[in-house]
Amino acid sequence: MDLESLRREYKGGLRREDLADSPFDQFENWMVEVLKLGIVDPTAMTIATVSPDGQPSQRIVLLKHFDEQGFVFYTNYSSRKAQELTNNSLISLHFPWHTVDRQVKICGSASKVSAAESLKYFVSRPRESQIAAIASQQSARLSSRTVLLNQFEALKQKFQQGEIPLPDFWGGYRVEPTEFEFWQGSENRLHDRFRYLRTDDAWQVDRLAP
Repeated sequence: MDLESLRREYKGGLRREDLADSPFDQFENWMVEVLKLGIVDPTAMTIATVSPDGQPSQRIVLLKHFDEQGFVFYTNYSSRKAQELTNNSLISLHFPWHTVDRQVKICGSASKVSAAESLKYFVSRPRESQIAAIASQQSARLSSRTVLLNQFEALKQKFQQGEIPLPDFWGGYRVEPTEFEFWQGSENRLHDRFRYLRTDDAWQVDRLAP
């Protein structure tokens, strides 16, 4: 398998004067562009957490909301990511928009959203997704897929009628950013990177070497 010869050229560019003063506005500008392009899973982001012994772990989740308060995703509070966030709230998000040769990295700290906010999102999900959230003991060992499917079917029967209650082990996290990095592919591997770093109540913007 020859991986060393796999390469392509990048044609984009990013100038300081093209950036918004606010990293939230800049993120929104880029998100609007990728949404218009109709790329697959534009809200998919890799999130990285760290175990108590210092082992990083990554997984992909979907961004469900963002504003100047932070970036929100939902998960099982018994999952590995949630357990690691309990011990260390620091987290990193990464959006890999390869179609437009762009990446966004966000670093910050995560905290649980309110139960009311979790409930509002939970009831907006398809009914089967609500049941799946209850059926899956996320990150726990499974003897077989059949066990999971049987649990799902049993819950479907249980909740045939009426609303499905929000489980107390499921909800959202809001990531409050302290750092953003916007990456734009450019010619000759001289990519453009700009970092927004929070300093007191302002954002300092620096160009970084590729």
